[in-house]
Amino acid sequence: MELNKYQDLIKEIYFDKDSKRGLARTFNWFVEEVGELARAIRKNDPTEIKKEFADCLAWLLSVGSILNIDAESSMEKYKSGCPKCKKTPCVCKEKIQAI
Repeated sequence: MELNKYQDLIKEIYFDKDSKRGLARTFNWFVEEVGELARAIRKNDPTEIKKEFADCLAWLLSVGSILNIDAESSMEKYKSGCPKCKKTPCVCKEKIQAI
């Protein structure tokens, strides 16, 4: 399924609830899901990682729908590779910081 089809599906399932909840609260739910994905990654639990990844993507698509952002067209930014160096793979120099 293409990204827009998933966005349409998530919109069909959740848009009424998400739009009533509002952008700020829906975005907060997305951020909570990112935290759950981070915990699953720290635990190195492949089943939970996959589940939480899907939840993050669904909530991000919901945020996009509230903002009237077409997910596929927004990804055009990466069509030609890295937006900065224009290469695939990216060859930009990165400052690596200790955690």
